[in-house]
Amino acid sequence: MNVVFMGTPDFAVPTLNKIYEENYNVSLVVTMPDRPKGRGKKMTPPPVKVKAKELGIEVFQPEKINSAESISKLQEISPDVIVVVAYGQILKEEILNLPEYGCINVHASLLPKYRGAAPINWVLINGEKITGVTTMLMEKGLDTGDMLLKSQMDIAENLTAGVLHDKLMVMGAELLIDTLNGLKEGSIESIPQNESESSYAPIMNKNLGRIEWSDTAIDIKNLVRGTEPWPSAFTKYKNKKIKISNVEIVKKFKEGVPGEVVKVSNEGIFVNTKDDCLQIKKIQFPGKRSMKVEDYLKGNEFEQGVILS
Repeated sequence: MNVVFMGTPDFAVPTLNKIYEENYNVSLVVTMPDRPKGRGKKMTPPPVKVKAKELGIEVFQPEKINSAESISKLQEISPDVIVVVAYGQILKEEILNLPEYGCINVHASLLPKYRGAAPINWVLINGEKITGVTTMLMEKGLDTGDMLLKSQMDIAENLTAGVLHDKLMVMGAELLIDTLNGLKEGSIESIPQNESESSYAPIMNKNLGRIEWSDTAIDIKNLVRGTEPWPSAFTKYKNKKIKISNVEIVKKFKEGVPGEVVKVSNEGIFVNTKDDCLQIKKIQFPGKRSMKVEDYLKGNEFEQGVILS
């Protein structure tokens, strides 16, 4: 089976590597162009390009995948299947219809739930108990194509978006191989998505991490989990923006308004919410590294009675 692989970030790397290990013929890797990164704005290749070069696979980095030049290159290769994992560009029907087995996408949710750019974050923010990955046949709609296979996992109580990302990228690689094998054998029957069950996971932005202390403790904890490591949950302490990355819920033990710091100790910073109390275990002040509260308090103070905003 002649495969063209399209992907860009870390999430796509295990799938590319797995296809290669399973001896599929990856004739071309398509990824986004190198971009300036960091304080020095050094041109940096995407993770998929780095892996493709390591594996000795040709890399193609068009600014526009739907240009005449790009489509012509894909037509010359004549792939049996195009595998797409977090590529970063929308494909025209001319590309979608090119391979015999279609364009197969690995999506990090149990479709039709959480279509869109950030399913890993939103399943946690919304307090879901299960998630997984889905392979689907791509069409011109946003994550609306027929489903092929699914793999499911339970969501642990303290699982963060960063850890979930790493679990799902490995799960997705395994599921994609099962999907390719099933397509070759003719053992997979595609299933249309039920539109009435669909939901959307919009792209994340920095403001989404702002904590509203008038929310319930569980909602705030889920926000912290779902925005870790990026864009990070945050609040204001004496007009300073601090990031919060590890919290636990405890029963409210002292009355006070939402956002009020009711206790500060080596165990954490305890803040009232709408219902219970939130124990903050890790914080990060501007220009500083993330620290356990216990370590922060060794050389700094955090005032009890302050209202976080």
